This record gives sequence, structure tokens and C-alpha cells, in this order.
Amino acid sequence: MKKVLSLAIIFTFVMMVIFAAVPAAAQDTRVGIVLSTGGLGDLSFNDAAYRGLQRAEEELGIEFQYIEPADPSEDETALRRFANRGFDLVIGVGFQMSDTLELVAQDYPNVKFAHVDQDFGEDILDNVVSLNFAEWEGSFLAGALAALVSDTGVVGYVGGVDSSLIQRFEGGFYQGAKYINPDIEVNRRYADSFGDPARGREIALGMIDDGADVIYHAAGGTGSGVFQAAGEEDVYAIGVDSNQNYVEPGHVIASMLKKVDKAVFDIVKAVDEGTYEGGQNLYFTLEDGGIDLTSLTEVGQPVLDAHESGLITDEELETIRTMKEKVTAPHADKIAEIKEGIINGEIKVENWGVTGRPENLE
Repeated sequence: MKKVLSLAIIFTFVMMVIFAAVPAAAQDTRVGIVLSTGGLGDLSFNDAAYRGLQRAEEELGIEFQYIEPADPSEDETALRRFANRGFDLVIGVGFQMSDTLELVAQDYPNVKFAHVDQDFGEDILDNVVSLNFAEWEGSFLAGALAALVSDTGVVGYVGGVDSSLIQRFEGGFYQGAKYINPDIEVNRRYADSFGDPARGREIALGMIDDGADVIYHAAGGTGSGVFQAAGEEDVYAIGVDSNQNYVEPGHVIASMLKKVDKAVFDIVKAVDEGTYEGGQNLYFTLEDGGIDLTSLTEVGQPVLDAHESGLITDEELETIRTMKEKVTAPHADKIAEIKEGIINGEIKVENWGVTGRPENLE
């Protein structure tokens, strides 16, 4: 009996050693993202952030969940939901969520957070990384293109909510247009919403009535109304954040790219690989490719994808190609020259998000 008991003890000990030597199965990295007002389908930065997670899911094998708050008042509950459940990374999208994310991150110091579109300055928490973009640089290119294309000498800018962030776009566009034509008229209005296409259309139509023939928007889902007005009145528009050139084919001449998808993918990859370092305010610029203007000569893969999926017809694809050839390609070299000037410092672009909007603008 004692021999049998001894053998059982030895067997149990051996099995414990064996199992201790076998590493536990690695769990997939889990990411939770709380999207900004307007949610998915904005064809803008929410969709871009989502694409970044889709890429991470495909290439890295991570798992992710998302929440689309109907109102900013729901942001805190959504962020806490992911933090409470032990997600490896919690992402908040949009400057309107910055204070809330900071508050939640303080309560969960062992959870990693990332935020899109807010520089937290020197007081950024050790478990937060902010992902920011030099929108004023890319918007300068958009303004220069608008001035080069305009026949009326009047262009327009439609912003979402008037704030320091959205003023970065406004300021860059204004300066770019004035760089090309100091006498150009730049109409600027805000919709007070990132999710009101009807309001975007109304503002754009008013600008068109006042002579604007190229209108740039930084208004999220509200911008779809700007595109609609451009199509109705046969003028041009410039998209933002994502490649929106397939919307209203032939009327969206370019888009100012803000590569939120790449920034989101990179931060998820850092968490997945164990290289995440909190307490950083990161910036993506023209120089590193985080900001850019879509090609003025080629239609681009997103447009081809839209055609492949049936969003645009063969005829509409050809319309976009023709527009590129006749309207934007002639200005490609000039825009490339300006881009290089910004990168090497020869052209200085003021960041209105920091300096504020100058008084007594024309």
C-alpha cells in the first residue's frame, strides 16, 4: 500500500514538472476602440481607425471590439467597459473624447490606452500614447490645389466643430490658397457637427452661391453633404482623412490623407509585440508620410476598390480618370514642389491649433 502511494506521489510530481515546463498558450491581444461622433460610415477618420484594426486582425491575429457612442456623454461608459474587461489596449478616437479618456486612464493605471487627435502635453499619463497629425501641412497642399484649380477666385472651407484641432485644417487650407493667389477669397464656415450631412450641404450651397468653385471639408460625416452639393452644382470638392475621391465621381478632385489607419495599426503592433511605451505624444507629418495628398495623376487603389465592389460604375471610374488628367494632373509638379518646400523648411506653415486664428482675416 505504501509502495502504491509512493508511486502515485512520484507520478503526480512528474506531471507537475512536465506541465510547468510547457508554456501557457498565448492569448490573442484584445483591443477595444471607442469611435468618435458619426461612427462607422463617415468615410473619414472613424473608418480609417477601423481599417487599422482590421489590418491588425489580419496580419497580427489580434481580436478587437468597437463601440459607436450615439453621443459624447456615452464615451466614459464605453471606455470603462473595455478597461474593466481587461483589454490589452483601449483606444479613443476624436478630440472630444480626450478629457474623458484621461479620466478613465487615471483609474486604470495598468491598462494601456491610445488616443487619436489630442496632444496631452508634458502631463500625459504613463499609460497613454496620443496619436496626432500635422493637418496644417496637408491642408496647405489642399488649399494650394484649390487655388490652382479655381476659375472664380473663390474657394470654401467647411469645418465640423470649431475647435483648435479643426482650426489646424482651416489654417493650413487658408495659407495654402493664399500662397498661390494672395487675392483669392477663402470662405470659411462651421457646421457645429461631424454627423449632419444636410447642414454640410446647406453651407456648401451657400458658398457656391457666393462664387466658390472648390470646397474643402474637415467635418467627418457632415462632409458628405458638401460632396452632394458639389455634384448638384457641378463644382469641385476636396476630401479629408481618407481617400474620398470616389464619392460624387468627377467632383472630388483630391483628398487630404490623415493616415489614422497606419497610426492605429502601429500602436496595436507595439502592444502585441511588447514594445508599447506610454507617456508619448506622437506626431505624423508630410515628411514621414503620416499626412499627404492623394495622387493628382492616378485614381488610387481605394477608388479601384470602390469600383471592384460596385460602389462606382465603369463610366464613373472613367469620369474620375478623365478629371484627374484634365483638372489635377497639370498641377502635380507644382504641388510636389510645395510639398518638398514644407518638408525642407523653406515654406513655413503656421499651426492655427496652437497660435489661434489670426484676427482681421480677409
